[in-house]
Parts: sequence; structure tokens; C-alpha cells
Amino acid sequence: MTTPLLILIAGPYRSGTGGDPDLIARNLARLEEAAAPIHRLGHVPMIGEWVALPILRGLDGTDAGGSDAGGSESADGDVMYETAHRLLQHCDAVLRLPGDSAGADKDVEIALERGLPVYRSIDEIPAR
Repeated sequence: MTTPLLILIAGPYRSGTGGDPDLIARNLARLEEAAAPIHRLGHVPMIGEWVALPILRGLDGTDAGGSDAGGSESADGDVMYETAHRLLQHCDAVLRLPGDSAGADKDVEIALERGLPVYRSIDEIPAR
């Protein structure tokens, strides 16, 4: 393998948090913990929230944490899911972290439909 893979890290972000910003931040930190090991293997890590959160911050009624300040959580969810789906058009693989997450499950489904590898552990990712 000579070209680095763009690997989407998929796992819980808002799932199981009840909207608690501290728990959401903890989930994001957990996603981000997988980034450095992927980079050390010679690949490019990607997390959908890295792209979606700035979009959410630009929407009226949305705070800097990406949670809806005055309306529907489904609007946020739509942006998050749509961003991940667009990113998957450019990704070469998915790393699915443990934990319940409808969005991450959908990412895996899309990746498999596209014939992309889905890794369940950093140890499964080949070094470049």
C-alpha cells in the first residue's frame, strides 16, 4: 500500500448522552483518541463531527457545542448524518468504535455497500 487511506472514525457522539454537553464532549474525545494511532499507521483520520460542528455553529439558534439551543435535535442530526454520508464518498475505510450509535451503524452500512473495509479495531488497520 503506497497511498494513505482516509479513514472515517465512527462511534457514539450524542448517543446515550441525553444531550449533556459534558458527555457529548467525552464521546468526541473518545473518537479523537483514535486519530493519532491512525496517523501513526500512515493514514489520514477523519471524524464527521470535525466537519459538521462548524456547519452547525453557523446555523441560527445553534451554540458552539453543536447542540440546538432553541429547536429540534433532528435538525442537528440531519446535518451530522448528511455530513457523514458526504464524507463517506471520499473515505477509503471506516473504523467503527464500540458503543450504540445509529449514525455510526449507518456509516458502516454505507461503507459496506460501497465495498469499503470496516475495521473494528486499530489493530486491524494495515500500516502504510
